Amino acid sequence: MMDAVRPRFEVRRATRASRIASLVLIALAVVVASMPFWAGRDALRDFIEIASYFVFAMMWNLLAGYGGMVSIGQQAYFGLGGYLMLALANFAGLSPFVCVPIAAVLTAIIAVPVSRIAFRLSGGYFAVGTWVIAEVFRLGIANISALGGGSGTSLTGLGDIARSTRESITLWLALAIVVLATALVYRFLRSKAGLALTAIRDDAVAASSQGVHVAGTRLVVYLCAAAGAGLAGALYFVGNLRISPDAAFSVNWTAFAIFIVMIGGLGTLEGPIVGTLLFYVLNKFLSDYGTLYLIGLGLLAIVVTLFFPQGLWGYVSRRFGLQFFPVGRRLVMLEPGAPNDASAQVPLQPALQPISQPTSPPTSQSPSQSSPLPRTR
Repeated sequence: MMDAVRPRFEVRRATRASRIASLVLIALAVVVASMPFWAGRDALRDFIEIASYFVFAMMWNLLAGYGGMVSIGQQAYFGLGGYLMLALANFAGLSPFVCVPIAAVLTAIIAVPVSRIAFRLSGGYFAVGTWVIAEVFRLGIANISALGGGSGTSLTGLGDIARSTRESITLWLALAIVVLATALVYRFLRSKAGLALTAIRDDAVAASSQGVHVAGTRLVVYLCAAAGAGLAGALYFVGNLRISPDAAFSVNWTAFAIFIVMIGGLGTLEGPIVGTLLFYVLNKFLSDYGTLYLIGLGLLAIVVTLFFPQGLWGYVSRRFGLQFFPVGRRLVMLEPGAPNDASAQVPLQPALQPISQPTSPPTSQSPSQSSPLPRTR
């Protein structure tokens, strides 16, 4: 009889907002996939550019926002992915579209020995060291005459494909990369490895004491971020058709990624989406103002950092409780005797009650009186 009225609870991840967001994102993906049939060439190019910025910013967010490894040299892998794609297409005769994922894999392989150098540094030294590594890549590529040297070269592997066909395939490839990259990062963060990553970010020593393989987890995340950056670079230069060392390895790529993530929300999956859209709008309509445009970006970053330290999405999420990509688990208390899908829920925060001095020896606590599990993000 007591079991029938005992309060029950459920551990859930999905929220109502996440379910609605899933439907909206599927609808948007369908609309984007149909763009070659009704949109102009400028719109197709704009989406490819947005996709490249978003994937690159999301990978930087994975590395710094979730892993705590702040890098200002991720442009090394962005440019490397672009050059690997171009070399495979121009010299090996492969389709540039096939070369995009191959370039991402090769970028991750090259990142393995590079990580042994980068991981010898920590904190600010790690950030500056990654920048130095990117400059080494830039100078090295600039001295390879077969790749055009310092002036760069053009992608010739798409010369036999009609322009409309090329632009349509590039857009579909960009859409597939955005969906796949988002799904993989989301799946990773919901796994035990993602939980271990956030634990390392908060306190590596404490995480190690609990059995987390700190070095191995950091290496996996570093290689994933490198592969994602190479994927974004290869995609960008497939759409751009021309590459040069100064353009591919420019520190502006990482600066823009930092701006996107800090404006949108560090350590969230929704943050890069919001930041990328805002950055694209500003870049689209204000980039002609030159120096004033860059000053405006800097001032906006300062204002957001001062008044919204969690970013725009971080503020919205805390203010309204919205989570489109919930990573953590929620404890939902159900009413006594209510079915599992009952809409009535008991708040997670129990009311504080005064503690009185017991008059009899304490007894074992029943399961129904146990303290609720902590809410995790």
